[in-house]
Amino acid sequence: MRRIKLALAGIVVLLVLGSPFWGPLLLRRMAFFHVRRIEILGTRYLAPSDILDRLHVDTTFSVWDATAPLERRLESDPEIEHAVIDRKLPGTLVVQVTERTPVALVPANGGFRVYDARGIPLPIDPARVTIDAPVLMQRDTALLRLLGAMRDRMPSLYSQVTTIQRVAGRELLIQLPTQPVRTMQDVTLDRLADIEPVEADLLHKQLRVAEIDLRFRDQVIARLQ
Repeated sequence: MRRIKLALAGIVVLLVLGSPFWGPLLLRRMAFFHVRRIEILGTRYLAPSDILDRLHVDTTFSVWDATAPLERRLESDPEIEHAVIDRKLPGTLVVQVTERTPVALVPANGGFRVYDARGIPLPIDPARVTIDAPVLMQRDTALLRLLGAMRDRMPSLYSQVTTIQRVAGRELLIQLPTQPVRTMQDVTLDRLADIEPVEADLLHKQLRVAEIDLRFRDQVIARLQ
């Protein structure tokens, strides 16, 4: 009997969906399509309970109700960049979330604040969630943009950066696990790409490096220990 009921329900759905103007209006009234389950995908820093609280959907909500308002409600969260909600019949909403990704930690009162590449603080507590990101001594939008570009296009190098700071006017000091890298504040990703082959060559020669200097155009200077 259960299979027969499901088959009949499926036939009804197909017939109603064939009438796009009034079909969804009828389906919304059927208890069979009320939301009984919400699946959440794509979260790393947000707790599922936070998303459910923001959705504020109960069992009176139908999967055929408009999902665009729910998506806008989620995207009003400063931690969420994009949200898409799909239907899984008969009673499930599938929520796909794209979170805003932290790129740096900045010292704050008794701890750290988390920032994204736009220079906007994210309401993430590093004491509750492990954040693997470089440390900036203060909020610096230019350096945050640089770190965001590194994270997106040079993830291997980004993962090695422990700190980055301004020194001596227009210079930057990027601290890597093996040595610091000295460069200029207008450094490009193409210029930073020169670090890896130099490191590989020095490692092959078993040389210990005190500092890599990228400040001079078309030159990479490796100061040895």
